[in-house]
Amino acid sequence: MLSKRNKDVRYKLEVISIDHLVPKDHLVRKIDQAINFDFIYDLVADYYSPDNGHPSIDPVVSYGL
Repeated sequence: MLSKRNKDVRYKLEVISIDHLVPKDHLVRKIDQAINFDFIYDLVADYYSPDNGHPSIDPVVSYGL
């Protein structure tokens, strides 16, 4: 059966989290548990201005495990 949408769904807002996109048994989750990536902050500190420009995106993205 052919159906048509009555509403324009292009402007629909959907909120999802990275945690829901990554399967529970994915290798990335195991790596995140095994390695502390806080050392990255020291490595990239010279590339960020503490008082100029827009707020940055955190260089370390964790899956919240």
